[in-house]
Amino acid sequence: MATKRVMAALLAAPLGALLLGALPANASPDPKLSVSDVQLSKTAVSVSGLAVTKVDVTVKAGYNSDDPQDENTVLTVYLDRTAGSGIDSIGTVALKRTAGTLKNGTWTGVLNVGSAANGTFKVTGVGDGVYGDMGGGMPDDPTAFDGPSLAVTGTHIPKVSHVQTPAVVPAGKPYSIKWMVTDTATGKPYGTPVPLELGNGFSCQETATHGVTVKTDAAGNYIEKFTAAEQGDDICGSIRVDPYPTTADRFYAKRSGVLSAVPSKTSAKVGTNVPVNGTLTGYATGCRVYLQKLRGASQWRDVGSALVRSSGRFTLTATPAVKGKIYYRAHLPEGCGGYIELISKTFTITGL
Repeated sequence: MATKRVMAALLAAPLGALLLGALPANASPDPKLSVSDVQLSKTAVSVSGLAVTKVDVTVKAGYNSDDPQDENTVLTVYLDRTAGSGIDSIGTVALKRTAGTLKNGTWTGVLNVGSAANGTFKVTGVGDGVYGDMGGGMPDDPTAFDGPSLAVTGTHIPKVSHVQTPAVVPAGKPYSIKWMVTDTATGKPYGTPVPLELGNGFSCQETATHGVTVKTDAAGNYIEKFTAAEQGDDICGSIRVDPYPTTADRFYAKRSGVLSAVPSKTSAKVGTNVPVNGTLTGYATGCRVYLQKLRGASQWRDVGSALVRSSGRFTLTATPAVKGKIYYRAHLPEGCGGYIELISKTFTITGL
């Protein structure tokens, strides 16, 4: 079953590692929120495998509002990593007010901790609303708070990985992804179905946007099928520890295409700009294609570039610098939207 697709955003941007738990950049904290104290019921926990350990959280805060609609305001405590490696930050479930008033109250709830949080985290802020909630726009930044730390000892941490079939997808062809969840300590599955959250495009880029949740088989495997029209999106699979994603795998499906480039003229006076019209098959909007010129017997050098338009077309500019036949080609480096390296047929422009 394929997940619903959203048009891929920022196709040409480097994918890099998924910044799990990171909130989108924003302007400022909510001026109505003030925080006086944050307490964790534990200073250290041990978590193994797919288990989740709960830590009670208590916040003393005030929300300076007389609006009745704010009476049910919930809070989220955010913790950032200070030691170890892995997910950058974690957050609590929505904390509800259990004592006092909106302007001077106590909010309580839990922090769910998975084994992938192995390391030390420190309370750095409190935000109003649920974890990373986008709502109708960007959320307020958390109100900074220098709070307690939590040491997490994670063992048998899960790993999410994938295998693509075929290994390189031709433009206009369907493909599938086999997701796999294994124990990093043993390299083997856990022997039980694992909830796996799958997404693409925007749902891979925002921590609060949930994808589609599926379950692997007992061997930790799940096969997701994609149609020919679903090339070009970044794809992600993660294990979510409510409310944040933890272990994840994010990538573009590796694919091929046809890159072509034809000069508008085959000869031109030295110093004259010659448009070179090209096309790249497949969803390629925003990919950068380079014009290369042959120097010597085999050395190709970049001499210009252009972005692929939504039509799949691009226009490069060749400028003969010397008299005689000059060899050119278009080049797409590996990486943009999952494309493997592509090179057009060589063409010539004679400088006059």
